[in-house]
Amino acid sequence: MKALAAAAALVAALAIAGALAGAVPGGAAAVTVVLPYVAFCTLLGGLTWQVWRWAQTPVPYRIPTTCGQQRSLPWIRTAPIDNPDNGIMAAIRVVIEALTFRSLLRNSRARVGAGRLEFSEARLLWLASLVLHWSLLVIVLRHLRFVFLPTPFFVPTLDAVDGFLRIGAPPLLITDVLVLAALLYLLGRRVATPMLRYMSLFTDYFALLLLLGIALSGMAMRYVAPVNLVSVKEFALALVALHPLVPAAPSMLLLVHLMLVSTLAIYLPFSKLVHFGGVFLSPTRNLANNSRRVRHINPWNHAVPTHTYAEWEAEYAEKMKLAGLPVDGADRGG
Repeated sequence: MKALAAAAALVAALAIAGALAGAVPGGAAAVTVVLPYVAFCTLLGGLTWQVWRWAQTPVPYRIPTTCGQQRSLPWIRTAPIDNPDNGIMAAIRVVIEALTFRSLLRNSRARVGAGRLEFSEARLLWLASLVLHWSLLVIVLRHLRFVFLPTPFFVPTLDAVDGFLRIGAPPLLITDVLVLAALLYLLGRRVATPMLRYMSLFTDYFALLLLLGIALSGMAMRYVAPVNLVSVKEFALALVALHPLVPAAPSMLLLVHLMLVSTLAIYLPFSKLVHFGGVFLSPTRNLANNSRRVRHINPWNHAVPTHTYAEWEAEYAEKMKLAGLPVDGADRGG
């Protein structure tokens, strides 16, 4: 629980620092102008570095994980997606994995029941992860209204679908409820499960609490203490145009939100959260399982001097004859 307490303390400290920034000379400019630019450059540079590092990592042999029948005899039914034998099927498997978290759905959890060890699917974990990621995607797409002029055509439609329940004013957005529920479940699961609690590190809690803080501060700006969206859009457009303007008397919640979002952007490339990019470069996912039909030569192999058996035999032929050993295939009976 020390890791949880440390992560909560750090997230709380960041939120407090953001809230107090408006009362410190130059604090609002640091949070609304300097920090977003630093965060964006770090995010872009960090992701580029990570992808480049992964792309340069040698893959000496094919290591795709498979869950179905491999292509073999014509009369044996194969599983072309679970066990792809070509690049197209491997690409389809990667896309399905990225969109539906199919491997996580097959994840199993072990528990002792009725005096024996039982395995069952962790469907709630899969559902919470799927809901969290898709909700975050919709939320990010909705925020494009602040950085583009005119607003992208799909954003109003996305807003209408997200708030179709028409509960309250402004309307309650479904993704706000879903992202909050998913984060609370994932956090509670780590705290309530003894094995997970034992294995969880500071970074595990920090990522969840940081996302939770971002979600709560954003929801507070929408439902509790609404901010002036016109001024927020003017501020965001000025940032994008590289002509930043420090908002006059910025909302405390806006400063907290910007502080936490910028921290997430800085932290993301160097954390496990960067897995959203790694899934496309994972050799266990993007390689075809065709080692039995296609010889895979490691392109990173260095040229080394070799000495074949034929060369070795020619070198020691006379000594082998004197020793009565066979020298060629005929002498060895084949």
